[in-house]
Amino acid sequence: VQLQAFGGGLVQAGGSLRLSCAGSGLTFSNYAEGWFRQAPGKEREFVAAISWSGSSTYYEDTVKGRFTISRDNAKETVYLQMNSLKPEDTAVYYCAASHTPRRIGDAGEYEYWGQGTQVTVSS
Repeated sequence: VQLQAFGGGLVQAGGSLRLSCAGSGLTFSNYAEGWFRQAPGKEREFVAAISWSGSSTYYEDTVKGRFTISRDNAKETVYLQMNSLKPEDTAVYYCAASHTPRRIGDAGEYEYWGQGTQVTVSS
């Protein structure tokens, strides 16, 4: 199983980025997908998640209204559109897959993880 995240980069505050995470080696449409992030010196935190069908989405409070998670099961890819970025969004962003999450925001519920992509927002 492999999850490959890409799309990170350097952007000014107020700008936008779209992260993508491509899955392989798993039945992608059977898994809920999540995005987590980890800033230097901080613990990994939940950002957003989407159910296997895409019908339900979940967001951490500080990104609601700015970030949008979506998925294309035919392409086995999940996306995170990030708008109105702030310096505090700077972190390594990880995608993850969970077959039957009981707590969608709990990193321990996710079986597979991507390698992470760096997002840096300058002020």
